[in-house]
Amino acid sequence: MFDVAIIGCGPVGAFAANLLGKSGASVLVIEQEARAYPLPRAVHLDHEMMRLFQSAGVIDRVAGDMRDTEGHLHVGADHGVIRYMGTVGRARPFSWSNDYFFYQPELEDHLRDALNEHPNITVQLGVAFEGLEQNADGVTLRLSGSRSEQARFVIACDGARSAVRKAMDIRLDDLDFEEPWLVVDAEVDGPVRFPDLWGVPEAADLQKLSVMMCDPKRPATIVPGRGNHRRWEFMLLPGEDDQAMMEPAAVAALVEPYLSGVPHKVVRAATYRFHGLIAERWRQGGVFLAGDAAHQTPPFFGQGMCHGLRDVANLAWKLDLVLRGQAPDALLDTYQPERDPHVRAVISAAVSAGRYICMLDPAAAAERDVKMREAAKSAQQGTAADLIPAIATGIVAVGTAGAGERFIQPRVGDRLLDDVTGCGWRLFTRTAIENGDVTVIDLTQLDDGGAIAAWLAARNAESVLIRPDHYVFGTGKASDLIVRRNALVAGAAHQEIAA
Repeated sequence: MFDVAIIGCGPVGAFAANLLGKSGASVLVIEQEARAYPLPRAVHLDHEMMRLFQSAGVIDRVAGDMRDTEGHLHVGADHGVIRYMGTVGRARPFSWSNDYFFYQPELEDHLRDALNEHPNITVQLGVAFEGLEQNADGVTLRLSGSRSEQARFVIACDGARSAVRKAMDIRLDDLDFEEPWLVVDAEVDGPVRFPDLWGVPEAADLQKLSVMMCDPKRPATIVPGRGNHRRWEFMLLPGEDDQAMMEPAAVAALVEPYLSGVPHKVVRAATYRFHGLIAERWRQGGVFLAGDAAHQTPPFFGQGMCHGLRDVANLAWKLDLVLRGQAPDALLDTYQPERDPHVRAVISAAVSAGRYICMLDPAAAAERDVKMREAAKSAQQGTAADLIPAIATGIVAVGTAGAGERFIQPRVGDRLLDDVTGCGWRLFTRTAIENGDVTVIDLTQLDDGGAIAAWLAARNAESVLIRPDHYVFGTGKASDLIVRRNALVAGAAHQEIAA
């Protein structure tokens, strides 16, 4: 019997296997396709995902193929800027850039290759999931070829059409957003051209921004990919036929204003329905949904795949404790209560953006532009990464300053914090304390330029305890934090959730 079986070996499933494999768990990976999908799908991730790749030990494999960029720009019907979520000149408290673009086939290859480093990971490609049964000992998977495998736990990373979710009859909560879009990927040998835009911030480089054209004539997004890869997303207008819009002549006409005279090759054109959907249950017995199997996010802030990686990071350290006998099974009940609010917050923001982006009435779009520009004068424009709220329930010291926030990652000398301190439970303090399974870091000996001391001072706190997924458990007196964490992990977490 395996400790964990993972259904699906896309980026989320492969990342899950690497993270759990590094912890020492015996892992089975089942993937129905013999080869990774050869064309790009997801294209964006943020600083938190780069940090998670550090945690899984794969950052050196993937970082070289990432293109760091400078945020998002939304352009109104009159080609003037209505929203700028740029990162030029902003501090980088997590050290990584806020936005990265990548080529999914490359990323999947790197994550799959890394699996070979773990003798405790078994990968079965070309094997389809056909059903499951659960009992007190674990989960029995029925697979193609009349095969079966057993695992104590299963993580379904098998995408939006998840066969595992369907087998467990878990319904999706529809957040009432569905719009048809055409996605075009191209290899482009030169800069993308834009129509005459006005109001673009002086520091902004259009070649390094995700640009959303909120034009009622045809809403569109232009995405800066890695290398010479570029992506366009065009909203389909009422009455347009999917198949007709994917024809080469139609695609050429849509990209022509941006690529006139620029050598390029279209590598994919496909239509999608952008959805806002969340599974009603993310856990059923020993089976967990993650990634698109659990939720589907409109792509307007590029957080779809990021959600899946966060899911796995949240689940992996909890599974590790349960598998080692250091926490009860009830710890795993904190998975959905912690993650669901993150997903809903981002989907809500993406749906709200989608509603103004997809406006097709010229008069309404003009009114929108005026209102958004006026609002931008008095509001601090954040970044897409700022959409993630603090964890408010579960394994966090609710009521302490900074609890549930993502913790900073300053440089320590010429290295990153996590590479110096490790990625388990960490207590940053100036107080000597018995550590148990918590790594205690003496701030007086940490060469971080005072970054963590300043973080604590801003919250009027003496110590901070960090979870393995880099979220703040809580702040306060060092010994109190350890006691409270031990109580929650030991089984009191459900009491706080219920409260």
